[in-house]
Amino acid sequence: MQPDAYRPAVLLLSEEAVCHDFAELLPTEMSVRIFGELDTASLCCASRTCRTWNHIIEASEQLWRNQCLLVRALCQREVDGDRRDGLSWKVALVRNYSRSRLKSAWLKGRFSFVRSADELLGRTMTPLDAETWGEILQAELDR
Repeated sequence: MQPDAYRPAVLLLSEEAVCHDFAELLPTEMSVRIFGELDTASLCCASRTCRTWNHIIEASEQLWRNQCLLVRALCQREVDGDRRDGLSWKVALVRNYSRSRLKSAWLKGRFSFVRSADELLGRTMTPLDAETWGEILQAELDR
């Protein structure tokens, strides 16, 4: 038998606590902080989990702003333009998320050895502006 100092702590929950999730038990600000640790795809999935989570996530401009600023690192012109046009952080994120993922892949050289458009079949592509293509071509020249 282990001494009390080495026994694992046992968390006893009341029946009421077992029936609720953390978002119902914690203040909204704490739930937002927890959701803030998720990446964009996980945050979108979490918002579809239940009504409580959806309400917290959808109502938090802070969550969408933080995710959008990550996308802005790759798509600054596009995000800044959307924000200037009065779009919310969430809408700016949704409009530019795929673009940022594609641009990141191009800049990392994922498509450096593509010889024809046939090699890109089945891949999701999104329109990129001339300045973005210029950045991608410069990255290819620098490789």
